[in-house]
Amino acid sequence: MEGGKEAMEQADIVVFGGGSFATALAYVLSKNHHTVTLLTRNEAVAQSINEQHRNPKYLSAFTLPPNVRASTRAEDVVPQARYIVHAVPVQASREYLQRLAPLIAPDTPIISSSKGLHTESLRYMSDIVPEALGRNQPMAFISGPSFAKELMQDVPTAVVVASVDSVTRERVQRLFASPSFRVYTTDDVVGVEIGGALKNVFAIAAGMSEGLGLGTNTLAALVTRGCSEMTRLAVKMGARPDTVSGLSGIGDLMLTCFGSLSRNRTVGKRLGSGESLESILATMEEVAEGVATTPAACKLAEQYGLDLPIIKAVAAILRGDLQAREAVLHLMTLPLSDEKTW
Repeated sequence: MEGGKEAMEQADIVVFGGGSFATALAYVLSKNHHTVTLLTRNEAVAQSINEQHRNPKYLSAFTLPPNVRASTRAEDVVPQARYIVHAVPVQASREYLQRLAPLIAPDTPIISSSKGLHTESLRYMSDIVPEALGRNQPMAFISGPSFAKELMQDVPTAVVVASVDSVTRERVQRLFASPSFRVYTTDDVVGVEIGGALKNVFAIAAGMSEGLGLGTNTLAALVTRGCSEMTRLAVKMGARPDTVSGLSGIGDLMLTCFGSLSRNRTVGKRLGSGESLESILATMEEVAEGVATTPAACKLAEQYGLDLPIIKAVAAILRGDLQAREAVLHLMTLPLSDEKTW
């Protein structure tokens, strides 16, 4: 189908998940007059979205348009979906998709917005989706600097969609694109996924810097060196450097390290202020993917023979082996070296 006609076509879209980002993506899609259904396990949430047009748990201050609905019955909505948007946390994605696999048509594109690495398997979503479904599936991955609240406010936002298939990525691009939501494309799936995963690790570190009361000098150095570590690991894993320097890499890194709406940055800030990880996680309503991604990133760095001190330090702090202030001293007193190393 020609691009102009595809842009005007309305589609039935099911969004897996009922959290803030799932809700925001449903809103973005609704602006293009698609019929969007949020698949949630919470009957009260579904009822509120359908009757009051609000998600009572997340982004409850915002009204959703009538073409955004919700359901708890996967069998009623998934088989008819023309597109599926997967907005479930990475750690829960395999089991979630395995359960729904019989309902998903083999030719239905799955668009993943989940960012992270699986703690145990070290896999990312482009591995998890086909493994969970037991087959190859049309896939795309959407990532970039995009806080859910600002999407609901129609703040101008730019993201990137990655797929190995040019037809899929161009269709997904047109599916989402609007005057307030600009979508670029790439075939570098690894680069987009790894950038989206690793930025959460450095967001935790950035939050710790603030929690410790350190200055802008410290934060700027931390984020810059974090970008270097992210690039080194991503390229070793097969990503292109230009992808890491784009929206899904540095763009998302800047958002999560400097933006107050970042859950991962909030975790780091509270750790830096002296709270325990256990108490922090117990009071968070949504998942901070960086907590589970950090140990996986540390293992991957070891596998690829890379010494990535910030990632290692964050992992040690999350394990309880190192205090945040001790980590700063450790990083600042590493052997002096050329900037191309550490």
